[in-house]
Amino acid sequence: MKLLRYGPRGAEKPGLVDAKGVIRDLSGHVGDIDGTTIAPDSLARLSKVDPATLHAVAGQPRIGACVGKVGKFICVGLNYADHAAESGMEVPSEPVLFFKATSAICGPDDDIIIPRGSIKTDWEVELGVVIGKEARYIDEADAFDHIAGYCVINDLSERAFQMERGGQWVKGKSADTFGPIGPWLVTRDEVADPQNLGLWLEVDGHRYQNGNTRTMIFKVPFIVAYISQFMSLQPGDIISTGTPPGVGLGIKPAPVYLKAGQTMRLGIEGLGEQSQRTVPAG
Repeated sequence: MKLLRYGPRGAEKPGLVDAKGVIRDLSGHVGDIDGTTIAPDSLARLSKVDPATLHAVAGQPRIGACVGKVGKFICVGLNYADHAAESGMEVPSEPVLFFKATSAICGPDDDIIIPRGSIKTDWEVELGVVIGKEARYIDEADAFDHIAGYCVINDLSERAFQMERGGQWVKGKSADTFGPIGPWLVTRDEVADPQNLGLWLEVDGHRYQNGNTRTMIFKVPFIVAYISQFMSLQPGDIISTGTPPGVGLGIKPAPVYLKAGQTMRLGIEGLGEQSQRTVPAG
């Protein structure tokens, strides 16, 4: 299934996308697409719903973040060796983990706000893993049992805030709108191999990132099991698994950063696309 949330910010409704690409309303079956809805038993019930019996949503509504009420937004840094190299950092021996504030979450096509004082706002297309079943001290072999599905994430960053202001990376990762998620939560059964998905990102029509998840250093099941050794993962938690090379920070001979008035497009094979305009902070 391709699950989504549509409607005005803060008042999104649950839906799914049928085989013809039509949004169907799920309000008669669930209240939202969140940790409760994406638990294994709930997904099994939803999979039995005939999309043709659901109301077709007219027009082109705003698409919200594909998961609501996210508890934790966990990110993996430097998870592609060539991205670590372009960032001037060593390939990690264990996953580098950091948090992104859940207040950064927005819809996949919402405007991206360039923060006040920003001079180095950057892009990162990433595979998102959505947890559907509590994971605590799990083995790698069991990790897929705890995954509800996958989504596209743009892990936006302000590099000066991240690297030049002291402390942890969270300062450069958590500005409002720095976490577009979606358009869809694609359930695990529809993704044959999360380690063989093409992912790409363009700014104003120029393709900067063009990679594949097969080049991850730490693979999806290892990441889920690894994180579960340090904290429990709850249904609705999201893991952003790292970005391939081509971020603005790594452009030679000089870095390229976002400014207001630009358009980003990004996507992952089978998981949909995002499109965002950059706007100045008010």
